[in-house]
Amino acid sequence: MTTDTPARLLQLLSLLQTPREWPGGELADRLQVSRRTVRRDIDRLRELGYPVEASKGADGGYRLVAGKAMPPLLLDDEETVAIAVGLRAGAGHAVAGVDEASVRALAKLEQVLPARLRHRVTTLQAATTPLTSGDGASIAPETLTVMASAVAGRERLRFAYRAADGSETRRQAEPYRLVSTGRRWYLVAYDLDRDDWRTFRVDRVSEPFATGVRFAPREMPTGSAAEFLRRSIQRRQETYGFAVAFAGSAAEVGARLPAWLGTPVEEEGGGGWCVVRGETGDPVEWLAVRLAMTGCEFVVREPGELVACVRELGGRLTRAGGAGG
Repeated sequence: MTTDTPARLLQLLSLLQTPREWPGGELADRLQVSRRTVRRDIDRLRELGYPVEASKGADGGYRLVAGKAMPPLLLDDEETVAIAVGLRAGAGHAVAGVDEASVRALAKLEQVLPARLRHRVTTLQAATTPLTSGDGASIAPETLTVMASAVAGRERLRFAYRAADGSETRRQAEPYRLVSTGRRWYLVAYDLDRDDWRTFRVDRVSEPFATGVRFAPREMPTGSAAEFLRRSIQRRQETYGFAVAFAGSAAEVGARLPAWLGTPVEEEGGGGWCVVRGETGDPVEWLAVRLAMTGCEFVVREPGELVACVRELGGRLTRAGGAGG
């Protein structure tokens, strides 16, 4: 019998977070207390903000339902390890749709992981080979979590950085935001050594260290980290515009396109077609492949180099498919 009320409440909460309805008698048996004690504990959980719903009748019982706010969750060891491994795998490969919120969640989780669970997570991930698209560079999850914690805590960050030409430097910066483009993670920060704002590819960062020195955030010159990154990338490389028409509504096509490609716009009198216009510095070969991977019928309108590349790719795939034996 659990006589410690806080411990009993935690045990009760752990049971209720299993997606099922618990009869009062079964809960009482599990906790080795009376049904009256169970009712009092349920009331205490409600006072703490947990939306526990009770149903009457012979088949009635208690269950935890969705409320207005997300209450704290209790996870067992296996659930904790599964979530940590999943977050690490997603964050480490900058999967489209896995944004800064996922990295913050991973940072919070790893901060409180007991040593025994941290060892299990590391061992499991080391023994697992993810199947990825190869669109972006792999990143050590520890690098992301250290950076995310520094961003959230407004701590100065030290790290080693390898530039595109292979040169190595040591940097000290005030981290502002982590930004995912869908293929890569970038750190937008104020570089104290250069006395200016900079962007850093996270896959080129090593040995990140939060110094513990706090700072007051400076005002971004562009208003948002995403806009600053976009302009920074455009300044560093030659870009070209493209226009692609897709068969389908803007909503249907938009759901299948990566966000960085742009937003589909319905064509007036287009007979069920929509158009995506954008600008990129990626090689036309890579863009052609990504367009083909959307699974939508499309026609490239510009530039001419992309049109030629898509034709060549289509011919190559057609020949490959007809090779037979």
